Amino acid sequence: MSPFLTRITWLKPLTALLFVTVLGAQSSPAPVSVTERLDTPQARVIVATLRPHMPIVAKGGHATHRVLVYLDDGAMTRKEGEQSTSIQFRRGDVRWRPSSGAYISENTTDHPVRILEIDLKGPPTHAAAVTQLDPAVVDGKHYKVEFENEHVRVLRIHYGPHEKGARHEHLLNRVVVYLNDQAGGAADDARIAGAALHAEENDSDRAADRIAVELK
Repeated sequence: MSPFLTRITWLKPLTALLFVTVLGAQSSPAPVSVTERLDTPQARVIVATLRPHMPIVAKGGHATHRVLVYLDDGAMTRKEGEQSTSIQFRRGDVRWRPSSGAYISENTTDHPVRILEIDLKGPPTHAAAVTQLDPAVVDGKHYKVEFENEHVRVLRIHYGPHEKGARHEHLLNRVVVYLNDQAGGAADDARIAGAALHAEENDSDRAADRIAVELK
């Protein structure tokens, strides 16, 4: 056999191997995937899924303030400049994340972690809203203020099986995140709700848990 043909015969499998290697590298998963849930004049809601042990380099930082609702148990690190912090969280935890410069974050658990992010599109557009039928005042058993600042108020809502709440009023638009299956939505759903005057009731045999982020 010609030496030239022998060389070609050896090169074919090598070329195929290089092609598969390059193709595999090109199809490697990104460290984070984003699914859009809602887009309103006040906020954009996404779910970011962070793959384990893959640093996410945000060179441009994050220009907007955000409310983060963790949909999975997990742990993360976040580094801004020389400062590094570790964060542990459980499903249903909520945090406020102000706008920031460049940072690097990493999911340090061994499984993907989902974070529902509510990105605020601008400064508050409403004056302080006050009602005598504030749910956290008239029905503190079912509505508790998780935290509040000039941009949002976050309510944690819990109804036991077959519990009925007091009549109350919502003055602001709010993003409602469902933490388990219930009459209003399935677990992990996010919906926008507006002003309302009503009483709520959980007519199921299971507890109903939600997070409501009021947009000021």
